[in-house]
Amino acid sequence: MSLLDAPYRYTSLQKTLLSLVGVVLFLLLWWAVAEAFSDQRPLNYENSLMPSSLDPHPDSIALRAELLRKDSISFADATEFEKIYPLLPPPLEVAAAFPGLISPSGERESLIHHAGVSIWRNTKGYFWAIFFSLLIGIPIAVSPLAKALFSKQIDTLRYVPLTALSPLFLLAFTPDEAESYKVSFLAVGILVYLLPVVMQRLWETEDVYLKTAYTLGASDWQLVKSVYVPAVLSKLIDDIRVLTAISWTYIIIAEVEYRTDGLGSMSYILDRQGNNTGVFAVLITIVLIGFTQDRLFAYMNTRLFPHRSVKAVSSGLRETRNGFLTILGAIMLYLLITAITGPVFILGFILAIVCAAATLLIIYGEFALQKSTKTA
Repeated sequence: MSLLDAPYRYTSLQKTLLSLVGVVLFLLLWWAVAEAFSDQRPLNYENSLMPSSLDPHPDSIALRAELLRKDSISFADATEFEKIYPLLPPPLEVAAAFPGLISPSGERESLIHHAGVSIWRNTKGYFWAIFFSLLIGIPIAVSPLAKALFSKQIDTLRYVPLTALSPLFLLAFTPDEAESYKVSFLAVGILVYLLPVVMQRLWETEDVYLKTAYTLGASDWQLVKSVYVPAVLSKLIDDIRVLTAISWTYIIIAEVEYRTDGLGSMSYILDRQGNNTGVFAVLITIVLIGFTQDRLFAYMNTRLFPHRSVKAVSSGLRETRNGFLTILGAIMLYLLITAITGPVFILGFILAIVCAAATLLIIYGEFALQKSTKTA
């Protein structure tokens, strides 16, 4: 069979079934690798607490030797053993760790709480990165002088190893500004990749649109507002989807410092406690959040820019689009205001109400869209 018919080789049902088979095969491979690296440990056995190996005193050296001999004898005399997974826990053990992480002793220790904190930080980082990418990228991309002066320098920003610059962020922010440090680190991490992409998208704007607008008498500002900005925004979500994995890498790095909350902090603490299954449960949570974000961005792309996927405007598209624009605008306005005034409870309450109302508008639009599709 030719590769030319690859996209049409399987039906939707077959693709779904093959995806399920792929998941099963992945879990079986995971289980096999976990079993291959498993080990047997005597039941209720713990190694003795050793003195520091850096202590050169003869008594300390003799004590270490005595404890090692004692542990060896205890291990050799053991009759009951338990299986341990020092490297990779099997899937069932990781799944069994979720209930304990979701419902721990304290509410602020919950996996749901830490996931919510990280998602909100991720959202703030994305908004600030997009805001400054557009604010800096558009003037440089449309101005020939600015393009000649700065385009090369901005293009090389993506090669900066941001993790190596984390000490500079720690110096710039005090422990009392831990939240600002984490959001800023994430925003800059996304910005260095997104800014060159924004400029490239602007340069890819087709001349036919620019010439048409110019022929109709559009000013430079109208060209930016009516041609350049829609052109870059219609392609920007695809680029943001690619950066999702990078954003979660940076946010985990940021949350390891000033370990107050967030999935990065939770993962680090679980690792220090020797809770290997808990660490993998957090990693799976991050993967699921990232996958959900990717699907959400893809869905937003079809609703905010329907001309890319449909040929005619259907009933409900306007409501859905307005709902998403309301949510995005409300979050951006909230972040801009709180950046000046600091967190204000009433603003957060208003934001929640506006987002809830906009979500209802999106749901209504989807119902209307589905109804019109069935009627057609």
